[in-house]
Amino acid sequence: MSENAYRRGMKTRRKVLGDEWVDRAEATKTEFNAEFQRLITHHAWDDVWNRPHFDHRTRRLLTIAMLAALGHWTEYRLHVGAALRSGDLSTDDVRELLLTAMIYCGVPTANHGFKEARAEIDALKPPKKAKRRS
Repeated sequence: MSENAYRRGMKTRRKVLGDEWVDRAEATKTEFNAEFQRLITHHAWDDVWNRPHFDHRTRRLLTIAMLAALGHWTEYRLHVGAALRSGDLSTDDVRELLLTAMIYCGVPTANHGFKEARAEIDALKPPKKAKRRS
């Protein structure tokens, strides 16, 4: 495995998922899962995400749609939250993706997708300040 491909993949992985997520994944890496982490960084994040045909925004949309269609809600939330935090996708983008998923994947998938996306959207809102009493 090329060390350059791994470094490019890690750079893309950090850009797409955020440093906090990648740092957590790296911190929990063990002898048991280290090779898996290395392979996904190389193959998913460099070989696929760095292909020139689709830009990262398009890949984000595709990834989120496929995760919703497959019901992989933990990964779905990871990608929705990361896309919203980075500004690559807006809440309008996620809504449109889910309305399309409603037609092609079914109402239960879209319903659950809205629920999970809402949790990520709410997490991005600044905490409400307590009202001061006079």
